[in-house]
Amino acid sequence: MTTDTRLIETVVRSVLQQLRLDPAAAETCRPDAMSHWVNHGACRFGFQAGDAPYPSEIARMIDHTLLKADATRANLETLCNEARQHGFATVCVNPAWVRLCADLLRGCDTRVCTVAGFPLGATPPEVKAYETARAIADGASEVDMVINIGALKSGDYRLVERDVAGVAETCRKGGAISKVIIEAALLTDDEKVKACVIAKLAGADFVKTSTGFGPGGATAADIALMRRVVGPEMGVKAAGGVRDLKSAQAMIDAGADRIGASVGVKIVQESQGAVVSSAAPQGY
Repeated sequence: MTTDTRLIETVVRSVLQQLRLDPAAAETCRPDAMSHWVNHGACRFGFQAGDAPYPSEIARMIDHTLLKADATRANLETLCNEARQHGFATVCVNPAWVRLCADLLRGCDTRVCTVAGFPLGATPPEVKAYETARAIADGASEVDMVINIGALKSGDYRLVERDVAGVAETCRKGGAISKVIIEAALLTDDEKVKACVIAKLAGADFVKTSTGFGPGGATAADIALMRRVVGPEMGVKAAGGVRDLKSAQAMIDAGADRIGASVGVKIVQESQGAVVSSAAPQGY
């Protein structure tokens, strides 16, 4: 076992002990057992979790997302227009669209977020780092990278740490924010803890639940667990399956300080008291 692996195992054991989250006792992660974990993170936005945020505040927590393979230039132009209108934190788009969106949002507070190693996380660390550098050069201010899920489940923590560190360091050099997608629906609770610990040790800025293309999306239980592991120093992003204001508020209450959603306009409209159709796009 390498020094890096021993360090990660030691930190994970310590975290698990603190959480009383023995891998054999995953039942402690059910929502009712984790009620004392709420109210973490949302204070960064000037309100207490559990209180409905003002419309402008919830908009600034949303990454307005369009990652579909068949998205057209016209779709991306609409996305950016909506971001300007509502004041979202970012638009989250595939790397090929970063330069266009950066141009469309020039002079606007909304930033451009993109993805690396998306959606499978199965590309080498050097490729993810290059994707990140190219995206920052094109105008991205935030990069959401997918961990090497197979490496994590194989216990190759050194590879996972190198994977995350390459993107995190590239982001730091480029003045961008790094987010680590752990794809929680594919992990055990023990593996979720390990993924969060590795992301923190590797210097990432956020951990994020899901790609939105996996077998499941964000859950309040996962957000609460992730917040508990990373503490207040890192951001936690909920993504995948956030379909309305109610589900967004549940994630905020559990500790999320960023929401990735393709229905950002709907969430903001509902926060303003509008009654909006329940229909939502498939995917993210």
